[in-house]
This record gives sequence, structure tokens and C-alpha cells, in this order.
Amino acid sequence: MISAQNWADTHRLWDYHQMGHTARPCSVAIGLGSHDLGVADTAIDLYKQGMAPLLLFTGATSPTTRDRMPRGEAVHYQERAIELGVPRSAVLVEPRARNTGENIRFSRELLAGAGIGVTSILLISKPYEERRAYATARKLWPEVEIVSASSPMTLKDYVDAIGDARLVIDMLVGALQRLLIYPEQDFMISQPVPQQVLGAYERLCHAGFTSRLIRDEEGQGLSHARR
Repeated sequence: MISAQNWADTHRLWDYHQMGHTARPCSVAIGLGSHDLGVADTAIDLYKQGMAPLLLFTGATSPTTRDRMPRGEAVHYQERAIELGVPRSAVLVEPRARNTGENIRFSRELLAGAGIGVTSILLISKPYEERRAYATARKLWPEVEIVSASSPMTLKDYVDAIGDARLVIDMLVGALQRLLIYPEQDFMISQPVPQQVLGAYERLCHAGFTSRLIRDEEGQGLSHARR
């Protein structure tokens, strides 16, 4: 049973995970591979609006995408773009990345190897991973401007699309945990987390929405909720 308090806390995490950036023209649009074709569709829509002259899709496969996207996330995204009218010449594919850090590092290497100058990136992710993607890119590619984007949808829309409310809450909790602990591991920049967001996170952890938490050696969730 998901209580009214659980939903209020989930909405607070959902709002925090989104950066609230306004899309603007950038050197390249980078779509981070996942199970969600909505990332590709958003990148394609922004390309068609003239927000970037080039699309780069990055991602291999994961346990959740291996069956759905057997040729790799980036390849399936590329196929989607071509199907929807984007010229093949305007789509690059980075097929090796298996996490957000690799998405950024390998994309940077691919663009540099192709001699493509980059001063700004339109970085497209799932709605609840905007902040994580932004913080990672700022750490690994600090000299470029990062503009975060995702499919414009409400939490209810996203839950309806996934079809599993508890899983969505677990994913939002896991994403928040990574924002807390990954800066300590030098994976991303640190960002301020408001006390209200920390409180919501801790209540959701206490309520058992913990399947996406990183665990320590004793199997305990690493909350690292800083005061």
C-alpha cells in the first residue's frame, strides 16, 4: 500500500531530480541509453526544433534492456531516429557505455575523434535522472555547458507509462542515493540537497522503497544523508 505521505514524498523527489532547464540550441544533443524510448523521441523532437545539428545516442545493454533492445540501446535509438525522419548522417552511435559515467566519457571521446567541436550539450535522459546526468557531465566534461532535458511529463504520466508505481518510487529513491554518495567517490559533482528532499528520501527508505539502493558489504543501504 502506497500512502498519501509516500506519494507526497515521491513528488518532492521527482521535482528535485528535474533541473528545470529551458532547451536552447547546443553543439550536440546526447541521448543517454535506457529502457525508455521516450529519451530517443525527446532527442528527435529537439533535433527537429533546431536545438542541435547532430544527435549522439550512447548505450550498450543492461539486464533490463537485453531482451527489449538486443542490438544495444544506442543502436535502437538510432533506428528510431531514422524511422522518424532524421538523416542517418545526423546520428552518431556510441555502443559501449554501460553506466552514466561511461555515457559521458565515451561520447566525449567519439566526438573528439570525429573532430567535432563541442561547447554545449543538450543532455537528454529519463525525467528522474536529469540531475544525475547533469552532475556526472559537469564532473567529467567541465568545460562545456550542460543543458538538461527529458520527456515533458508528470509523475502520474510516468507511473502510468511504466505500469508499476512501487518500482518508480524505488528508482527515484535510488537516484537520490547516488546523488548523495557518488560525489564522495568522485563520480559526479556535489549538489545541495534541500532538507525537505532529504526528509522525503529518508521516509521513503524507512517505508521500504529500497530495491534500487546500493548496499554496503553487510547488505545495508548506503543512505549518507548529509545534514
